[in-house]
Amino acid sequence: MTSNPQPAMRHITPNIRFIGAEDDNLDLFEGQYPIPGGISYNSYLIEDEKTAVMDAVDIRRCDDWLDNLAAALQGREPSYLIVQHMEPDHSGSIRAALERYPALTVVATAKAITMLGNYFEGMDLSGRTVTVCDGDTLALGHATLRFFTAPMVHWPEVMMTLDETDGVLFSADAFGSFAMSSATEAWDNEARRYYCNIVGKYGPNGQAIMK
Repeated sequence: MTSNPQPAMRHITPNIRFIGAEDDNLDLFEGQYPIPGGISYNSYLIEDEKTAVMDAVDIRRCDDWLDNLAAALQGREPSYLIVQHMEPDHSGSIRAALERYPALTVVATAKAITMLGNYFEGMDLSGRTVTVCDGDTLALGHATLRFFTAPMVHWPEVMMTLDETDGVLFSADAFGSFAMSSATEAWDNEARRYYCNIVGKYGPNGQAIMK
């Protein structure tokens, strides 16, 4: 077993911090795609008057993610958990986050909220969800988030989130890669392999949302 080094919680912008987790002890992603270089489960914290957590991580690295989140929050309570995609590598740790932070509100599409109830049997989401549609916005204080539904990029519940203030697009799986965030090799080869295997046949859908 390898050491599973975790990435530094680096800032993407002054207000957006990477809090994801690395997984260097997994041979096959989704049981079929070799990942000799490991993989990163990407999650971010947007720090503002209200704080927003962008995506969760696979349950395999739940503890690492929760530790990163707590360290980044420095005693604050997170306001929102933005759920862009319900595949387990994005959503596996949602229940744990909601249990740890009782005031945390889930922001997602209607389909994603329905899927949450199916994934996590017995989890009470009453009063803890905000359903967003294409073009809806959420003000955090300084930052404003705008949501874009992205059905079949590459699941039906997917949405992307644009931080209109910092100009950062959180693109769900549209621009994923088979690699850890600490990888030193060129990004494009593993990104190309990821796109061809995971998202490629939904390319027209991805192009439509980017337009």
